[in-house]
Amino acid sequence: MLTIWGGLKSNNVQKVVWAAEELGVEYTLVPAGMEYGNTDTPEFRARNPNGLVPVIDDNGFVLWESNAIVRYLGARYGDMYFYPTDLQERALADRWMDWASLQFYPALRPAFFQLVRTDVPNRNPVLIEESLAKTETCAAILDQHLADKEFANGPHFSMADICLAVIAHRWMGLPATRKPRPHFERWFQSVRERKTAKKLLVLPLR
Repeated sequence: MLTIWGGLKSNNVQKVVWAAEELGVEYTLVPAGMEYGNTDTPEFRARNPNGLVPVIDDNGFVLWESNAIVRYLGARYGDMYFYPTDLQERALADRWMDWASLQFYPALRPAFFQLVRTDVPNRNPVLIEESLAKTETCAAILDQHLADKEFANGPHFSMADICLAVIAHRWMGLPATRKPRPHFERWFQSVRERKTAKKLLVLPLR
């Protein structure tokens, strides 16, 4: 049995839960992090010394860091498309997973926290404007990449789409004006309509 510690407000936890759902892996979700707490206990720190979610225990194998978890689940339970068997195809999927974590979300995060989790009187308009501009740059990069591709890695849904889509969901759900990105929007609509995604990519944003 797979156990996942985390809360579904977290995009990193969403990635892991979505991967488990997509792969048909039975799991138990243990609330932890954010409003749940439970991450400063000796028991939790023994699983992840950073005190962060998500963490998994897969029949005694403990792992933290969301992208590493998604890759592990894909390698163990996925097919040749979700976790590409071709080394170059897998490297391309890895690239987009890491880009989502290191470029896309850091650009979006200030605007997301300001517009979704900060009361109006306490918002910083300059910070929001800077964040939206940086995120538009990322959205343009992904839109261009998707111009001739159904999914991030080509014709098949893969682990890369999960890591990109949990960030895209926050971008598309923000109460802000966005530039039209037809390829990005077509791709996001497609992944959002997956049965597994509908359980996680919900509005309004939290």
